[in-house]
Amino acid sequence: MKDCPIPGGYDAGQVRPSLEGAFKERGYSGPVSITAYGEQTQTPGHILQGLLSTGISVAHTRSESVHYMMYRDMVEWRGQNPPPATMMIISNKVRGVFDWDLLRLQQRTPYNLFLAYSVVPKVSILLSTSEEWCWKSLLKLSGPHVAVQGAKLYCNSCNFDTQSLKKFKKHIWSYEHVREEIINPTYDKVVCVTEEWGKNYKATPEFATAKIQVWWDMTSCPLPEGYDARRVRPSLEAAFKELGYSGPVSITAYGDHNHTPLQALSSTGVHALHCVPDLPDMASVVEKWHYDNPPRDATIMMVISDHVDWISHYLVELLQENNYKLFLAYSFRPSKTSFLLTSAEWLWESLLAGFEQRRLVLHKCSSESGEPTATFNCSLCHFGTKSIDQFRKHLSTDKEHAKEEMRLPAVRKLNIKENRRSRVADFDRKGKLPMISLIYNTKRCYMIIILPSVTQGKILSAN
Repeated sequence: MKDCPIPGGYDAGQVRPSLEGAFKERGYSGPVSITAYGEQTQTPGHILQGLLSTGISVAHTRSESVHYMMYRDMVEWRGQNPPPATMMIISNKVRGVFDWDLLRLQQRTPYNLFLAYSVVPKVSILLSTSEEWCWKSLLKLSGPHVAVQGAKLYCNSCNFDTQSLKKFKKHIWSYEHVREEIINPTYDKVVCVTEEWGKNYKATPEFATAKIQVWWDMTSCPLPEGYDARRVRPSLEAAFKELGYSGPVSITAYGDHNHTPLQALSSTGVHALHCVPDLPDMASVVEKWHYDNPPRDATIMMVISDHVDWISHYLVELLQENNYKLFLAYSFRPSKTSFLLTSAEWLWESLLAGFEQRRLVLHKCSSESGEPTATFNCSLCHFGTKSIDQFRKHLSTDKEHAKEEMRLPAVRKLNIKENRRSRVADFDRKGKLPMISLIYNTKRCYMIIILPSVTQGKILSAN
């Protein structure tokens, strides 16, 4: 109620009809439960009465504890109301306060999500929403004033509740209440319930036989020296089976395939995608895969890379909107927990070494079966084949391919050089660095990195 207050002169009894009218316009007609949070000693009595009379519960807590209390109740509500259901948050603090933990919750159990705010966020929120409104515009959608019974007034500090406005006001102004708030203050920060979640979970029946699609970045997670490339697939499949996953596995290895053991990889059905080092094509590969797979089928994605952050914004969208799970493997553990929710994570070399003590069962070699089991593609030239010899010939002798391999890194270096030249010129002209936005486009998602503004050698702000 502090971020999104009831405007002066507005009838508080119109809040519920306004919300329900907006929901019905979009086809939602289910029962609506509303709780308003704030330091209610600052709320006029006629507003409290207007809310209470239309079935809106009112929760009192210190201003510093509003977000903690809202999120605690939100998590509790999710536990009591399984999907399909819709949550709505009316606050300016979704981004930066609720979003990290709620984003992870939504990847495990997605709900329809509505947002309303009095100030439009400057940076888009990664949460997938069904609808968003500006608070004042939403309140203009008024409807008939209808009395609704059953709402209560709560005091979080004292575990006190009542349906009487008179008793509630008497309580929050009482000496006992003030004393309780001082000697037993509530938390100020949101408690992230997913922070301590484990990394590796046993398969649920729905996902036990689901398809598993693996994208392997051979640049950041190469084969260990002397490692037999034919053991990659058995090692992965053995790790999956330990967790109860036994569905079909498709593996695509992308990197500079001028220098990879193509014959050994392809003999076990590992597909090859050639791309220039430092210019990965994983985003477009994931996007194409998504469009080729029904969004509601239980499916597992696995990324083997130290650079999953390059596509994390796209992955988190897929995980919220589809029936997907995510596995990760990396050569070193990240320094902090990602907002990506995973069902399993491994260190790359440990994952490969896990097959050491098991019997090596190789898939039949494509040359023995008479039918190729792997495909070979070049992302630079949009070239594809099922023949390893044709693929090697393309990489080593095709003139157009050679031009592309020279052109792309050169273009990247030129862009970096031009960007630096422009920043130097701007600094010389204005005496400060401009705000630079690096926009990484994956489908309709954007990752914006804002560099600090600098004046006279001092950092003024960094976001």
